[in-house]
Amino acid sequence: MSSHGADTFNPSQTRQSAVNLKLLQQMFERGEPITMLTAYDATFAAEADRAGLDCLLVGDSLGMVCEGRASTLGVSMQTMCDHTASVARGLANSKNGAWLIADMPFGSYQEGSEQAFRNAALLMESGAQMVKLEGGQWTPKTVSFLVERGIPVCAHLGLTPQSVSALGGYKVQAREDAAAVQLMQDAHDLQDAGATLLVLELIPHALATKVTQALKTCATIGIGAGNGTAGQVLVVHDMLGLNLTGGKSPKFVKNFLHGQDGIQSAMKAYVQAVKTRAYPDNALHAW
Repeated sequence: MSSHGADTFNPSQTRQSAVNLKLLQQMFERGEPITMLTAYDATFAAEADRAGLDCLLVGDSLGMVCEGRASTLGVSMQTMCDHTASVARGLANSKNGAWLIADMPFGSYQEGSEQAFRNAALLMESGAQMVKLEGGQWTPKTVSFLVERGIPVCAHLGLTPQSVSALGGYKVQAREDAAAVQLMQDAHDLQDAGATLLVLELIPHALATKVTQALKTCATIGIGAGNGTAGQVLVVHDMLGLNLTGGKSPKFVKNFLHGQDGIQSAMKAYVQAVKTRAYPDNALHAW
């Protein structure tokens, strides 16, 4: 569990205003878990916002769950802008004020900071309030370039799906000591560069907790990284028990639609489980 005031948070508290960077930092400081789901269209965005989600992520995972691709690598910049605009319209209709993050797809920022700024600006013009990019070591310079120009950034370490071929598939990252040390260093470098959120995907929960406790201004969002992070994110299709291929879901995924009377109820159940740290359960995975 985070050391950022976790004992002072009352799970019965409800958000009274739209989410912004200041509120996200306050949540991190007082130990209130930040809730996040992916969203790809206006209707699901409005449902999630009404359910009380703090953040919505227009993930390039849409390439897999919406377009049927084998990975995220084929998603275009135009596709990301179109889905971001759709989600932004859904949030405008629901008016509960979730914070909107959009993924920068593969190939949209790897050439350098100026390319990243041009494409990040397109996502912001489409309605995003923050952009997300993957990787460490070489990315802090780009993060700093964007933040200095008024674009908030969410970083992403651990399993980075855009690099899945180089990583050898979808498997737990940073198990070895050297890799864990590098991830910690990358997290500090990204925080120093100005990133205010950091997704930690598929890493040992002890390491995720340690990173969370070490950071001061960058709140961690876990997925398959245990419940010691500052928040959680899931792909909305996974959270609802939807599976395109019919294969086995990752063991950190829970079907929140089971036992509920509808999608919004399932989303509310997810929010409550994350806010009370009932989800995820570290016992569900061994890493």
